[in-house]
This record gives sequence, structure tokens and C-alpha cells, in this order.
Amino acid sequence: MKLASQEDIEGHAAASRRGAIEGTVVSGIAALGGSYYAHRRFPGYRALPLSLKLLGVVIIVAPCLSIQAERRGLEYDKSKWEGEGVRFLHNRRTTEDSRWEELSTRDKLADWADRHQYSLILGGWASSLAFAGAVISRDKVQTTAQKVVQARMWAQGLTIGLLIVAGALTQTKRAAAAKHLEAQEQEARERAALKEQVTPPSRRVPAAAA
Repeated sequence: MKLASQEDIEGHAAASRRGAIEGTVVSGIAALGGSYYAHRRFPGYRALPLSLKLLGVVIIVAPCLSIQAERRGLEYDKSKWEGEGVRFLHNRRTTEDSRWEELSTRDKLADWADRHQYSLILGGWASSLAFAGAVISRDKVQTTAQKVVQARMWAQGLTIGLLIVAGALTQTKRAAAAKHLEAQEQEARERAALKEQVTPPSRRVPAAAA
């Protein structure tokens, strides 16, 4: 196993910093642009205090910063792989592509949702918060503070629902994996029993000797 040199460590850190800058700039432009549009378009958003508006920007920028930094770091690591590591990646990608092609449309959707469940949960929370805020902002009776509380409650309710769905998908995947493992163990026992029947008694290895 090849140990990382100081050059590799510095290269990985530089790649991660570049990803963090990319994530900050792109998400910052999107968040500030969306905030500016909402400020011009929706009176309810315009009435929100500056701290809440900044919180919305941070909620968008912080995950994008971390995700892009990690992506660039992983890309740098993969670019330094050679020999057995490259073959391992190629074989793994080929196996995953073959497995994906054999799945039905329903299984593909379930597999995709399982691999992106945290992104779906975060996106669902942000989307529900924006949708609820847009709907509740039309209410002329409630105050701004009441509207914020209502929008947050709607977003939390949908997030809990998404968490329940994600838990169900995870449990289904674990049950399928356990069933597959049990089938493999059963097949191994059947092979051992068949081999025991076929092998002549004179050539069988005693259990104590094994």
C-alpha cells in the first residue's frame, strides 16, 4: 500500500479548497439572486428580518460548499490511483453498470432514491419551506412572525415524512441484503452436503483433523 506523500496531501488540500471556492461562489450567486428576486417579488419575504434572510443564504451555501469540496478532493484522489487501484475502479464500475441495466424501472428509482436520500431530504425541506412560505405569505391576517412559524411547521412535517420514507427504503434494502446473504449461505450448505455425498468415505477428512 502506497503512503501519501507531502505533495499528495498538499494537492488534495488544494483541490478541496478549489472545490470549496467553487461551491461558495456558485451557490452564493444562486442564493443571493434568489433572495433579491424574492425581495422584489414577495412582500412577505421583504418584511422578514435580515437575520432570517442571511440564514436562508447560509442554509444553501454551506451544504454546497462542503459537497463540492469533497467532490474535488475525491477527484484528485482518483486521479492519483494507478495499477491495481485503476483496475479495481474499472471492475467496480463495470459491475455497477451491469447491475443497473438488469434492474427494472421501479428498482432503478428505488436504487437512485436510496443513494441520494440525504439530498432528497434536504431538497424536499428547502422546497417545502419555499412553497409553504409562498402560500402563507398571501394571508393578510397573520403577522410576519406567524407566517414564518407556519412555513417552518409545514417544512418540518414534510421532512418527517421524507425521513419515514427514507427509513422504509433503508429497511427494505437491509432486508433484501439479509435475504441474499441467507440464500448464499443456504447454497453453500447445499454444496457442502452434496460434496459430502459424492466424496467416497475413504477420502473424507475427519472433522477433528479439519
